[in-house]
Amino acid sequence: MALFDLPLPQLETYAPAVAEPADFDAFWKSTLDEAANREILIDVRPEPTDLRLLDTWQISFTGFSGDPVNAWYTRPAGVDTALPAVVEYLGYGRGRGLPLDRLTWPVAGYAHLLMDSRGQGDQYGNGGDTPDPHITVDGGPGPVTRGIADPAGYYYRRLITDAVRAVTAVRALPGVDPTRVVAAGNSQGGGLALAVAGLVGDLAALISTVPFMCHWQRAIEITDTEPYGDVARYLAVHRGAESAVRTTLSYFDGVTFAKRAMAPAHFGVGLRDTVCPPSTVFAAYNHYGAGNGRPESPQREIHVYPFNGHEGGEAEQVRRQLRWLRALLG
Repeated sequence: MALFDLPLPQLETYAPAVAEPADFDAFWKSTLDEAANREILIDVRPEPTDLRLLDTWQISFTGFSGDPVNAWYTRPAGVDTALPAVVEYLGYGRGRGLPLDRLTWPVAGYAHLLMDSRGQGDQYGNGGDTPDPHITVDGGPGPVTRGIADPAGYYYRRLITDAVRAVTAVRALPGVDPTRVVAAGNSQGGGLALAVAGLVGDLAALISTVPFMCHWQRAIEITDTEPYGDVARYLAVHRGAESAVRTTLSYFDGVTFAKRAMAPAHFGVGLRDTVCPPSTVFAAYNHYGAGNGRPESPQREIHVYPFNGHEGGEAEQVRRQLRWLRALLG
C-alpha cells in the first residue's frame, strides 16, 4: 500500500477538534459506577499447560452488567514477589485463544492478564469463550456496528467497561503490585488500552500500537477497510442513521479518552496503515494528556514506521516496548 494519509510533518502536529458530548464524563461515570458495585473475581483456578517456566490460571471476573468475562493470568513460575502487571487487550475479531498464544509479557518477567473480548473470537487465532448476552439484531452483524444507533446499547460500551474491570481484577490477584499496572494492546486492543488510560487515573503506563477507535469521524471517511469500513457499509443501507451513528461514536473516541489520560505512554504507528489510518493515531497521540487537569503533560513517545501498514513495527516495536517499560518501572 502506498502512502495515502497526511505527510509526516503534518501528522506530527495534527491535533483536530473532535466532537465531544457534553455528558461524556457523566456517561462513563455512571457506566463504571454501576459495574464497580459488583464483586470483581468470580473464578480463579490453575490452568494446566506444558509451559514449565510459567504458571497460568483461568480467571473469570465481572464485567459490564455483571457478565462474566474470561481471561488468562500468567506469571513466571516460582516467583513469589509482587510483580508489575500488564493487562493486554486483543485485536478485532480475536479471542483469548490458548494460554500459550501470547507469552511476551510473562516471559519478560511481568504478571500478565489477557482479557477475552466478549462476543468475538471467530475471525482468527484460536477462538474466544466469553459470550455477549446483550447482542441484539439492531446495528448489523459485526461488533463495530452492534447497537451503533444508541450509545447506551453500543457494543463498545460493554467492551470498554470490561477492559476497565480487567484492571480492577488484576489488582485483586495474588502476586501483583497494584501500583504498577500497565494497559497494553494493538489495534482494537490499543484502542481499549487507550480508553482505559482515560478512565483509570492511576495506571502506571499505557502501551498502544496502531490503535483502533481514534477519530472515528475521519476514519470512516478516508478508509473502507474493516472495521471502519463496516460503519460506512452500515450507513450505506441505513441512510437516515448518520447523525445518530456519529453521535454514538463520539462517546467512544480514543482522542477524547486520550485527553484525559495521565499515565506515561508508548505509541506505534505505520504510515501505510489503511486499517487504522495514521492521522487517527496521531490525533490521539497529539491530544494525549492535554485535558487531564494537570499542569504538565505525561511522558509520551511514538515510533513511526514509514513503510509498514497495520502490522506496525512487529518485533522491533515489541523490543522497544520492553525496553521502555523496563526503564520506566525497573
